[in-house]
Amino acid sequence: MCRWLAYTGNPVSLETMLFHARHSLIDQSLHSRLGATTTNGDGFGLGWYQHPHDMPFRYRSIQPAWRDHNLRELARAISAPMFLAHVRAATHTPVQETNCHPFRHRRWMFMHNGMIEDFPLVRRDLLVAIDPQLFASLEGSTDSETMFLLAMTFGLERDPVPAIARMAGFVEATARRYGIAHPLSMTVCASDGEQLVAVRYASEGQSPRSLYHSTSFKHLHALYPDDPRIAAVGDDAYLIVSEPLVDLPQAWAQVPESTAIVVRDAQVDYLPFAPIQAL
Repeated sequence: MCRWLAYTGNPVSLETMLFHARHSLIDQSLHSRLGATTTNGDGFGLGWYQHPHDMPFRYRSIQPAWRDHNLRELARAISAPMFLAHVRAATHTPVQETNCHPFRHRRWMFMHNGMIEDFPLVRRDLLVAIDPQLFASLEGSTDSETMFLLAMTFGLERDPVPAIARMAGFVEATARRYGIAHPLSMTVCASDGEQLVAVRYASEGQSPRSLYHSTSFKHLHALYPDDPRIAAVGDDAYLIVSEPLVDLPQAWAQVPESTAIVVRDAQVDYLPFAPIQAL
């Protein structure tokens, strides 16, 4: 499917996270180990915040991440305290810039790995449920962007985890009217510049979409005291990734099925996640 990464911590060069790690996101775009597909070459996107209350910057391209010459230059030039990155493997929708993640509306960005089963069958019913004031911002044709705007409709800006749960519940209820038994699989990440919100969930209860989070950068500092790249991120840095970036088991923990993570400053909360069915 796709691979993604979300970072919060001290401002660091995007190049450090995207290129320097042994199994970086750019390496995953060619050599994914845990994804449904080995290659994720149907475009990529970056979104980053310089100030949490401003609209985030974004760069997207239909080029494979490993082939885009501007990406390396941008990653080397940009340092940010919070950013999202995504490499895409398209399923049922075209390779076009408007279908590349992360999606953006005002301060919020959203990216997704997974799928809505038989999305073309349920697409119309899902689209008409989007708030009319948000519908005009729909640019592409993916299930992922539809999920984002549904989450916005259900209150993402006010209360992110319940909004994502309502989105998931609405998708499931809609799809099951069409006889789709297991409609949804997802690892998603949303951010407004002040927090990262990530969810791992699948309707069948055993998600095929991998998701990991960093454990302790203090531990990594002790292991590699002379590595300036690790020192730069700070003790409270936090990463959420589709696949571990380095082969250090003690540095990563798998996000359990049906779990939400909310990261704000140095506070990390792990919450049980279940879809909320509309009344």
